[in-house]
Amino acid sequence: MTQDGQFSAEATPFAAAERVSATLGSLTDALFDARASRHPAAVLTQLRTAAHPAAEALFQLPLAPNGPVHTAVGRLGTVVTAGTARPGSGAALAPLAIGGLLARYGAAGPVRGAAGGSPEALTARHFDLPVTGEPADPKLRPAFAAPLAALAAGQQTRQPVELPTGAGAEVRLVVPPGFHALTAPGGPPGVSARTVSAGFVDGIPAGLGIAPATGSAAAELTAHLAETAEELFSGTAPADRREFALIAAALADVVTASGAVYAGVAAVQVDGRAADATLVVSLARHPLPITGLATELATVRRHAEVWTVLLPAGPAAVLVEGRSVPVPGPLATDGVRRWAVTSVVEAFVPLPDGASVLCVQLTTAQPQDWELYTDVFAELLKSVQFGWDGVPAAPAAPLPNISPPAATVLLVPVAEPAPAAPPLPAAPPTAPPAAEDGAAELPVHLRGTPVRVPPADFNPFAPVADPTPAQPILIPEDAPAAPATLKGTPVMVPPPDFDPFGILGTPAAAPVTAPPAAAPQPVAAADPFGTVTAAERAADPFGTTVPGPQSVPPPPTAPPSVPAPERDPFG
Repeated sequence: MTQDGQFSAEATPFAAAERVSATLGSLTDALFDARASRHPAAVLTQLRTAAHPAAEALFQLPLAPNGPVHTAVGRLGTVVTAGTARPGSGAALAPLAIGGLLARYGAAGPVRGAAGGSPEALTARHFDLPVTGEPADPKLRPAFAAPLAALAAGQQTRQPVELPTGAGAEVRLVVPPGFHALTAPGGPPGVSARTVSAGFVDGIPAGLGIAPATGSAAAELTAHLAETAEELFSGTAPADRREFALIAAALADVVTASGAVYAGVAAVQVDGRAADATLVVSLARHPLPITGLATELATVRRHAEVWTVLLPAGPAAVLVEGRSVPVPGPLATDGVRRWAVTSVVEAFVPLPDGASVLCVQLTTAQPQDWELYTDVFAELLKSVQFGWDGVPAAPAAPLPNISPPAATVLLVPVAEPAPAAPPLPAAPPTAPPAAEDGAAELPVHLRGTPVRVPPADFNPFAPVADPTPAQPILIPEDAPAAPATLKGTPVMVPPPDFDPFGILGTPAAAPVTAPPAAAPQPVAAADPFGTVTAAERAADPFGTTVPGPQSVPPPPTAPPSVPAPERDPFG
């Protein structure tokens, strides 16, 4: 992973959720102007989980494996849940939600920022969305504020709530009032239990090839986005609410595909001026322990500041950095693409299953409000609680086996050599890939049968070790089973019909100009240590070498030194 590619999906599993966070930052910068309705900033901090008994009572209850993704709880905030055993059906909601919103607001009239196309065919690409953030200048990195630094102090951690087998790992946290969710309370189709409605709901018909659960999820998202637009643009014309709801609906599938379970925006007033923020909560697969994860983040995000902290839910890595976020021209008031610098705080909390990580990120484009939002973020992290069924997550699927399956593998026993006459090890060439059905036949010089010969570092004077089982070997059904304690290096033995000169029906090769002869090298009369290669031997009595010097490594520069035998004083 590199600094330039840190926000790409190939570089980190959190890149998709970070792209959603950058996209929401573009929306708030472009759309939250004087038309937006704002609450006092006190709504973000007036409710603290430690000061209200409802918070502790809520977290003492068992988690609902098939409950809503987020729900509002009085005098507390919005409780967000996510689970590893609830992947959803993956059905697309954006086209259905857009159709439902057009039925509500009317299909006539253009949509702000949509570059061509009819309203019924809107997609995120019509608005040049989603966008990807880039590292900002290190001088613009916000400070690791005191509320975040306080999380590094030692504290007692909670044990995960015990869940029934098959429920996987669940996470729950509290989002304070003041944030407006752009995700439906029930999440995407298949994530939570819903009451499946019949008939037309907000312009979304039942049937017509649409699964009932998908239609109900789309109807719920349509109603929720319309309600959110009413809250954010209550004092303006219906056209403003219409365009915001349609843009949010066009991003619905992008948010779901990123693994985000909650995506919200805040529009508040601080001392009479506007202050906006975004919040994204997501799950991703990342099996590194917290120390390895923090080290990886500190290495890749060279412009960021990374700390390891201890939350009531367990250890976490907290990252602070500045990001440059593009604001698409279709959404900008002047139609010109520009960049906005945002301050970002991002927390990574490993789940107890050992393979999943909760990622929570908050961004704001107003650096003067950094202390306010880091205080809100720290309180949000303190509310995180896990539930677990006690079953570790399955490891990642292994890579497909691409080793040649068609070659016959045979183990040839190698006797333990006597000290006086150690065997001469042969250097193994690389085994060629087996020909698949219908593929061209291998050339003559590559034919052979894999066997086992002693490796180059074979030590005949070492003590005999206890036999250990060898790796699984493919044996033909009609061949006798080979012992499982043999060791060695696979090489290719020529078949009985091997024709090294190509005179028995094999097309002769084109003449090759011989390379200039090298200076003659002295050859020892005997080779007791196995340092002479097959190319230097006059004959091969055992038939274990492969013709051709290309696959034989050069001899060592000097033979290993052996102490001379002690002199016999008595003759």
